[in-house]
Amino acid sequence: MSGSATGRRRLDASVPPEYEQQVRPPRLESRRSAASVGAIVALAALAGAIGSVLSIVAVDVPSAVYRPSAALLTIALTTALVHRAGGHMRIWVSLVAVLGVAAAVTELAGLVAAAAAATGVVGAVLAVVFTLPSEGVAATLREYVVSVGIAVSGAAGVAAWNAQVNVVVFSVTVVAVSLLVVLGLVWALGEGLHGLGRNHLAILAAVAVVLLLLVVYTYAVRSYGSTSVINTIDSAIYWMRTTIGGVPRPVQAFAGFPALVVGLRLRSQRREGWWILVFAVLATSSVTTALVSPLAYPTYIGLSILYSAVIGFVVGWLVSLFVLAPSTKRAARRVESTRRVEPSRWSGLR
Repeated sequence: MSGSATGRRRLDASVPPEYEQQVRPPRLESRRSAASVGAIVALAALAGAIGSVLSIVAVDVPSAVYRPSAALLTIALTTALVHRAGGHMRIWVSLVAVLGVAAAVTELAGLVAAAAAATGVVGAVLAVVFTLPSEGVAATLREYVVSVGIAVSGAAGVAAWNAQVNVVVFSVTVVAVSLLVVLGLVWALGEGLHGLGRNHLAILAAVAVVLLLLVVYTYAVRSYGSTSVINTIDSAIYWMRTTIGGVPRPVQAFAGFPALVVGLRLRSQRREGWWILVFAVLATSSVTTALVSPLAYPTYIGLSILYSAVIGFVVGWLVSLFVLAPSTKRAARRVESTRRVEPSRWSGLR
């Protein structure tokens, strides 16, 4: 028998990869028009973000600027999200625009609270779906910064609304709605649950278990822990707050942000990476709601998010090395498959 007949089968890398989703036709036929609209949306988001940030920094600016800036930011982020998700632009952007303008003009408490929640949800979800698959450290760090940056802009928008809400109820609502929205998107992008392989389903379950353990442990310590344990934790928190200015949040540092890193890297090989990114929304949504309380200190919140993001990236990278490692010696000897592709950042995913 010839060597070609007995040799190992190799993947044909000469065939260019194709995106597995059916993408809707371009909304604008002219590339120049599409680029112009994209630039306008980006500038609107930047202007809205800057105006929103002014609400949390010591700058002498009329307060009348804050809520219109938050409305502009929310509309721009919604436009980007609907375009990226392949949704109905006329319906969703129009609804959010009406809500934002009405809240900014009337300043009714209910409308302002709803607009602030919309800002938190849109910022949290866009922070995940606006990313691109990545493999190396530099590319993954770039997408990581993009995601955290969008979530932080959402937090500034929520702060600019200055909504009079119950902080716990508001935060839980934003997290829950963000999870529902991203689950709907991931169901399509990740080919449903049947698209998960056994290994990746195990990874998904492991992340869920870690998250559950963090929540249960935190609740158990605060509710049933001994006085000495609680005092030790409080002392550690006080030391970090007075020494380094912030305290990492366990859910962000050990669940949400690591899931973002693993999902980004896994997406470069398999679409199942989208399912891991569901848990990343736990981090991005907790970021967008971090400044909803008028008593929150922006510097403390900002440093806490920074420390959580740094720890989360390191943890996520180490976990991704294990997740992406070949499962067998045969897989390690096999010629690597062509890198999975997705549409550009400014194109729709479906």
